Amino acid sequence: MKILLVEDSPTLRHATSTYIRNAGHDPILAKSGEEALQIVDTTPVDMIIMDVEMPGLDGFETTRLIREWLGEHWVPIIFVTGLAEDANLREGIDVGGDDYLVKPVNQVILSAKIRAMERILNMRNELNRLNEELVQLSQRDSLTGLFNRRTFEEKSTEVWRHATRSQQPVTVILMDIDYFKLYNDEYGHQAGDRCIRMVANALHRCLNRPNDIVARYGGEEFIALLPNTPIEGAQHVTELIRETVEEMHIKHRGSKMSDRVTVSLGSTTTNFTTAIDLNRLISQADRALYEAKNDGRNRATVTLHSPEATVLVVDDDEQSLNSIHQALEGHCALISTGNATECLRFARDRYPDIILLEVYLPGVNGFEICRKLKADPDTSHIPVVLLSSSSETSELIEFARQVKASACFQKPLDTHKLIAHVRKALKS
Repeated sequence: MKILLVEDSPTLRHATSTYIRNAGHDPILAKSGEEALQIVDTTPVDMIIMDVEMPGLDGFETTRLIREWLGEHWVPIIFVTGLAEDANLREGIDVGGDDYLVKPVNQVILSAKIRAMERILNMRNELNRLNEELVQLSQRDSLTGLFNRRTFEEKSTEVWRHATRSQQPVTVILMDIDYFKLYNDEYGHQAGDRCIRMVANALHRCLNRPNDIVARYGGEEFIALLPNTPIEGAQHVTELIRETVEEMHIKHRGSKMSDRVTVSLGSTTTNFTTAIDLNRLISQADRALYEAKNDGRNRATVTLHSPEATVLVVDDDEQSLNSIHQALEGHCALISTGNATECLRFARDRYPDIILLEVYLPGVNGFEICRKLKADPDTSHIPVVLLSSSSETSELIEFARQVKASACFQKPLDTHKLIAHVRKALKS
């Protein structure tokens, strides 16, 4: 073990480090509490032998700071002190010490205490290893070694959140082994299990990026969530999976369309997670899988999610319109007009999910338009965001409050804040 020895006395430091070497371990030496903290910050140690009485940071304060720094990672700490009063022993245990040695240090006793702490460390490490194995077993499908469905749902939530924060595309793939029931009928369930394992291995080889989540979804069905994967990547990887399985040449006399095992895949990609959740994307991938099967199987159907939410932009400024379109393209469908009458008509006829309204259109008072929208029972529920390059911020905020607008933005627009507000409004 690497044992950190914290001792300000050169004589005791030399003697104790010799005892540590004689016990078969490597001493790392610190002359003070401050130096010990620097070592713990940069060097992993297995045990600490800590002098209590030191100038500057004493052993108790140094131990307290080490425990705070290491958190849940436990390293045994043995105090060495010339004080043997009960109060000192109690204080040492309270700040995080595990054992006590009274000076002068006896080599036999020190070696025995090191062996005792080493046994505890070994038991802890073995317990941690077993706990990690249990976690792995609870997360994995016992037949294929892929994640199980419950773990997929847990891990995909964080991937989805990251995609939302980073505004990256996400792809979901669903895959089914073609005519698998007929395979079981022909070769038996044990052969069917071997077939599932071989297909799972092929899937794992094709989807091996660290953040890809691949799981057995149930029976002969598999699912994958691929972060930062646009539709071109989805097309490439689904075809790669299909070809890899087909080229394994697993015989399938019961298949109605091939002499070997094949798979069908359905994939859906969304460029942004605005106004869609993962379950809906999985449902769309499931529909794509149904199409692949309906079109003859042994094929991949890849689809791009089209935004279902609609944003009505009421503005006649070409530069502002371009900025909004560039910011929101892919997040939602956009309708734009610079006409007040069209704005009211579009709001009643098309039921947009949110309205971005410039308050100073030529010959039009945007605040009055907002009042009319909020007074109409058919449009009162639609969030209205006011845009302005003329009003002072405080004045615009007050006007927005009076006309019951959901938010207001000063031009030139901060597109990141606008996207965040639109996303929040569409998900609420």
